[in-house]
Amino acid sequence: MPTFRNPVLPGCHPDPSICRVGEDYYLVTSSFAYYPAIPVFHSRDLVRWRQLTHVLNRPGQLPLQGLDVSDGVWAPTVRHHDGRFYVVSTLAVNRRGHLTFVVTADDPAGPWSDPVPLEAEGIDPSLFFDDDGRCWLTACRDAVTGGPGELWMRELDLDRLELAGPTHVLWQGAVRGAWVEAPHLYKRDGVYHLIAAEGGTERNHSVTAARAGAVTGPYVTDPRSPLLTHRHRGPDEPVHNVGHADLVDTPGGETWAVTLGVRPIDGTHTLGREVFLVPVGWTAHGPVFAPETGGVQLTERLPGLAAFSQPVAASRTSFDSPELGLEWSSLRGPVTDLIRPAAGGGLEIDAAPEPLGSTGVPAFVARRQQHVRCHVQARIGFSATLPSEEAGLAVFQNQDQHATLALTVDADGEARAVLTLREAGTSAVLATAPLTSGEAVLSVESDESGYTFRVQDCDTGRRLDLATVERPFFSTERAGGFVGVHLGLYATANGRAGGGRARVHWFDYQPAD
Repeated sequence: MPTFRNPVLPGCHPDPSICRVGEDYYLVTSSFAYYPAIPVFHSRDLVRWRQLTHVLNRPGQLPLQGLDVSDGVWAPTVRHHDGRFYVVSTLAVNRRGHLTFVVTADDPAGPWSDPVPLEAEGIDPSLFFDDDGRCWLTACRDAVTGGPGELWMRELDLDRLELAGPTHVLWQGAVRGAWVEAPHLYKRDGVYHLIAAEGGTERNHSVTAARAGAVTGPYVTDPRSPLLTHRHRGPDEPVHNVGHADLVDTPGGETWAVTLGVRPIDGTHTLGREVFLVPVGWTAHGPVFAPETGGVQLTERLPGLAAFSQPVAASRTSFDSPELGLEWSSLRGPVTDLIRPAAGGGLEIDAAPEPLGSTGVPAFVARRQQHVRCHVQARIGFSATLPSEEAGLAVFQNQDQHATLALTVDADGEARAVLTLREAGTSAVLATAPLTSGEAVLSVESDESGYTFRVQDCDTGRRLDLATVERPFFSTERAGGFVGVHLGLYATANGRAGGGRARVHWFDYQPAD
């Protein structure tokens, strides 16, 4: 039997949502405080995905400055109706829903509209288009009575893009005392199935369900809940934290779910929450997730769909195009005024005052780490004039937890490579190495045990291993938050103006898995 390898979207792609239009499938995930926001992916076989665009990719569409990396854009849902695509999502501030919005597009590759605010509290909004053409928004919020959370519904006027009519409280979940979130609604054989997530997005995460004969309820808990979870699995289970599922039917009548999960090593994970594909069957009682195995598998049978080819991404980025590829992100806003193609090839990065440890928009671009074993290197030239000026590679978990391997100078103005760790908001130098000039190949190699940082002096060819940082240092379990590691390029003058300009000749990301 043909199989595929999970996850289908490795690296930090949390909270997946999916829809189908004909033979085409479209998927979106959370982006938090990274910019552009809400990546959009396309597939024809549910296994191989190609990014098309970002939903929010224009300056000023959504305010992200000042936010922690794990705040920002949470849990989008994508749906298609009458030739138009809809995405609803939430801007989170201080880990709470701050603004719910909807955007639309006729083409999933864009352009997408500017966000339209909706009068909706809470997080995790979703849309359901009923057979009569009416559209309903569901979301979760603090429970008015009982607790601690509840799912609610209100009609969305598609002409005005405004919520209308009364609010209907649908359900408070199946797991007593657990927050219920991530509601998605489906209709099958005249029955409305409400799928949700409970137990938090960590080890107790799970998929639960309720059903009703009318769209507004009353909803009755599916007694089989949780329908999908790995909370009861032991520490050697390769996939944990399973939940936040969205369903899609194929033209041939199969049902599949996309769900998030993590792949821990010795109890910690660094890649973030990834997208896994799970088969779903149906019985008179409702959906059955992973009917053959009862859980999310690293190796799973292929959907009954034609294979979909996609180009293999090159490992080296030479920055020859005027714009960065879709795999690159900045923090909290565009950096086009700080980072640009260099004349003759490569990338120029201004050593702006904003440091990586701030909640502003630093001169920083990064891509997700998608493989536990990988090798990243970049040839960078930077002539610092002060020790406060630096440019180089960053292994970035969040603004308070990251490592930098930078070109700078010491107090005597001599060129050096410096490896710095920042944990819980405090920075400390771990290792240094002298250089003959301000140009070097900086590299980091990751595996199950740690991240090894190296430097090669471009003038002499001399290579030096600086240090290895244990892998759990960059884990969500140690750093907190909801994101995975990003690997990237940066420059900063650490609060000073006029810090010079770095030149990146090329950047390599080479998987070793």
